[in-house]
Amino acid sequence: MNDILNIIENASAFSPTFSVQSVLLSLLLAFVLGQLLAWLYYFTHSGLSYSRSFVQSLILITVIVAMVMSTIAGSFVVAVGLMGALSIIRFRNMIKDTRDIAFIFCSLVIGMACGSQRYAIAIIGTLAIGLIILYLHASSFGTHTPHNAFLRFSFSGHFGNDHPIMAVLKKFCGHFTLISAQDGDFGNLDVEYAYQVMIKNVSKNEAMLTELQRIEGVKNISLTVQEQLLEI
Repeated sequence: MNDILNIIENASAFSPTFSVQSVLLSLLLAFVLGQLLAWLYYFTHSGLSYSRSFVQSLILITVIVAMVMSTIAGSFVVAVGLMGALSIIRFRNMIKDTRDIAFIFCSLVIGMACGSQRYAIAIIGTLAIGLIILYLHASSFGTHTPHNAFLRFSFSGHFGNDHPIMAVLKKFCGHFTLISAQDGDFGNLDVEYAYQVMIKNVSKNEAMLTELQRIEGVKNISLTVQEQLLEI
């Protein structure tokens, strides 16, 4: 254990010396820090695009990049040859979430720091990034929920801006737009209305529906709330 600590403390940022011990330490540290990054991604992930293979890839990328850095250290010929070999690979997976790209870039940098024996930078950087990730997750930073919803109901005839229905919508909605007003079939005087609304407070949805039901002539009320816009 003391030998490992001595290697970390004495590792030079400008002229690293590579040995079996230092390479093994680089790969082991890359594995540990890559796993920490993968766990952070797992616990803070939200949405429908979770992939088990992506989480495992974060660990593998960190270790592989550390090994690559150890391989090309001090050899320009090996570096050029490795670049030529990697240029053959074609990546066809499309990453839709920019947050996933940030995690991939983070795993690359951690692997580079471990492979070049900049152990202190790798450890401190991973811990700092981890704290930032936890802060962003706990604070829900950047969340914007306009509470878009669709309101449908039937009414016996048409109504104007001074109707009680409009008063209820103005009370509970910050903004609303009439999408369609479809007349009923022959002999049916009911008109089917569809509104796109921006609800002020979703906890008062039941109160809004109750007030609409109390209005004479309003029937078949349907409210569909879409809390988040999801991309699949």
